[in-house]
Amino acid sequence: QVQLVESGGGLVQPGGSLRLSCAASGLTFSTYAMTWYRQAPGKERELVATISSTGRLTNYADSVKGRFTISRDNAKNTVYLQMNSLKPEDTAVYYCNAKSRSTDYNAWGQGTQVTVSS
Repeated sequence: QVQLVESGGGLVQPGGSLRLSCAASGLTFSTYAMTWYRQAPGKERELVATISSTGRLTNYADSVKGRFTISRDNAKNTVYLQMNSLKPEDTAVYYCNAKSRSTDYNAWGQGTQVTVSS
């Protein structure tokens, strides 16, 4: 059974930092591209950052470029999202997604709340 468990969310002041983690189990982690999405109240879910199965390739939404960094540790089956210079508009539930590089299979975590407020 595939499980993705996000952690690290919370309340932070504008300009602060958070590091999200997504621990995966039940899959061959090194064969999955990993993506962080977020969904703010009343808005559609949007892609934040993605990383290839090997970690060599990354891509970011324009709104987070230069502030967020996605990384992965295939030995720990974990993907991270380092978020710096946080803004109120970054407030959302953040989800991780795993997508197989060889099939159409993908899985979602349950999400972690990030709130940026003074």
